[in-house]
Amino acid sequence: MMNVHIGLNVKNLEESKEFYRKFFSMDPVKVKEGYVKFLTSEPNLNLTLTEVDRVEGNTINHLGVQVNSKEDVSLHKERLEKEGFFAKEELNTTCCYAIQDKFWVTDPDGNEWEYFYTKQDVDTKDGSPCCAS
Repeated sequence: MMNVHIGLNVKNLEESKEFYRKFFSMDPVKVKEGYVKFLTSEPNLNLTLTEVDRVEGNTINHLGVQVNSKEDVSLHKERLEKEGFFAKEELNTTCCYAIQDKFWVTDPDGNEWEYFYTKQDVDTKDGSPCCAS
């Protein structure tokens, strides 16, 4: 199995750990001083959080989870709203050369995450924040 690895710097480890616990609907697999690791199987992801004094700027455009259907988008949106997240929904939006259904949530350090389903490819890029330059 292959996992995508994302290492994020965070200002408040406890707050970020709780956000991602709810976001992935699972507990972390490792918690150490200044460090938390989540290992998910759907999607295959190794996400680590490292506490730092300052998080400046946002060098990441956004992060996302691509799912297999519009119904999957709705299921995850409902699940996260039950956890208290505000989810900004975009249906039939054109973004990154595709027509997609999606929603967005933002982690405690301002990183935007989307759950999305790609309906079809198109020849235009813009329409959603993920395509902003």
